[in-house]
Amino acid sequence: KSERRSEESDWSKMEASTKQSVTKRLLAVKTVSGKTYSQLAAETGLTNVYVAQLLRRQAQLKPDTVPKLREALPSLTDDLIEAMMSPPWRSYDPNLIQEPTIYRLNEAVMHFGESIKEIINEDFGDGIMSAIDYYCSVDKIKGVDGNDRVVVTLDGKYLSHSEQRTENMVSRQNLRGSTSK
Repeated sequence: KSERRSEESDWSKMEASTKQSVTKRLLAVKTVSGKTYSQLAAETGLTNVYVAQLLRRQAQLKPDTVPKLREALPSLTDDLIEAMMSPPWRSYDPNLIQEPTIYRLNEAVMHFGESIKEIINEDFGDGIMSAIDYYCSVDKIKGVDGNDRVVVTLDGKYLSHSEQRTENMVSRQNLRGSTSK
């Protein structure tokens, strides 16, 4: 078991190193372009956060988006496009919480989380917001006082919790008829 864990750990480290290297190259392509995430979003038809996720290897580039992204970022190489089209190693550095913006976002979710959860339950029932079927964007607006304000939109599909009844559990139904040893 420890040998398997060691192999998995080595693979994880190699995958993280590759992700870090590709991400560094992708962010360099963005820097060379001189464009913001919002400009790239407008050119590709994606949200600004999704563009950032693509360039940070937190999302998978879909074939239909490749031509638009290539046009927006002409310095993208074939190997970077290929890397972006592979399923990403979705992860984060636990030390990110020390970065002030990320700390405040986490603080806001923790502070308002219980209230948001209760409102979701009141309006939708017992369930959660998906982070898979999900859209996120960051926008800049002027407040009533004339100061700049940050608007973070979290737009996720509602997923209801299901009552776990054995008669609805397909795997149990299939196992009953199974002859495996």
